[in-house]
Amino acid sequence: MNPNREPIELRLNVQPGDVKRLLIWIAAIALVFGALSQIIFVREDEYLVVRSWTGVVQRIQTEAGPTFKIPLLQSVQTLPKQRMIYDSNPADVLTADQKPIIVDYYTVWQITDPLKFVQNTQTTSRAEQRIDAAVYSTVRGVLGRLKFGEIISEGESARGDLNAQVTAMVNDLVADYGITVHDVRLKRTDLPEQNLESVFNRMKSERSKIAQDYLSQGDEQAANIRARTDKEATLIISEARRRAAEIEAEGEAEAARIYNEAYGADPEFYAFYRTLESYKTTLNGKPTIVIPIDSPYAKLLMGE
Repeated sequence: MNPNREPIELRLNVQPGDVKRLLIWIAAIALVFGALSQIIFVREDEYLVVRSWTGVVQRIQTEAGPTFKIPLLQSVQTLPKQRMIYDSNPADVLTADQKPIIVDYYTVWQITDPLKFVQNTQTTSRAEQRIDAAVYSTVRGVLGRLKFGEIISEGESARGDLNAQVTAMVNDLVADYGITVHDVRLKRTDLPEQNLESVFNRMKSERSKIAQDYLSQGDEQAANIRARTDKEATLIISEARRRAAEIEAEGEAEAARIYNEAYGADPEFYAFYRTLESYKTTLNGKPTIVIPIDSPYAKLLMGE
């Protein structure tokens, strides 16, 4: 390089107005991006709660689509619209016949009034705590009025009505929370492990007694049916024999009448027929007989 060469100076001709315009453009771009960042898209399966900076609920977006919030002055909270399942921990309950049982159940619930919900419960975790308390107190109260055998029964009069009854009662307890409980379902009702053997033996003894009662009743009914049937059979047979004797007597009388009419029509033929009939009896077995040669009997044998 030439040490005697003068340095070159670069000068930008920037006016104060240009800097001001540049700052305005930067601020405008920042505002646009800031405004776009505050646009919120609400999904089909959620509510959007918009609060002021003090925490007061200003509006609730229930329909899907875009909305916005004012930065720094507003905050948002999303709440689920769909039905949710809360699976409670197994609880100990005492039945009406003083049997301790372990009850396992779950609850199907849904936020149906988001304004009441945020005013009274704020979050789903708090809501589930209140649902759990309401369901437990209801289950304990309802099962406490039933005997163990009624609880474990699968019939429509017991378990089927029990679930519906508990669901209706829990709905009354959580009505102010903006919540609807669609179903409370008992999954399992078991005895504690230390009581299973004694209760099983007692149930087995009771069932054996019931079975023996059924057998005794069946034997008694069978004996009554047999006695009644034998009596009816005896009456039927007696009536049949009486009727058979009457028919036989009528038949013999009619046969005698026919014989008399037939024999009266030709007495000589009747005498001849009677003689032939006597031959069948007399000559049966080829016996030896002695009769006079001039007797009518002999003449018939001789063909005279």
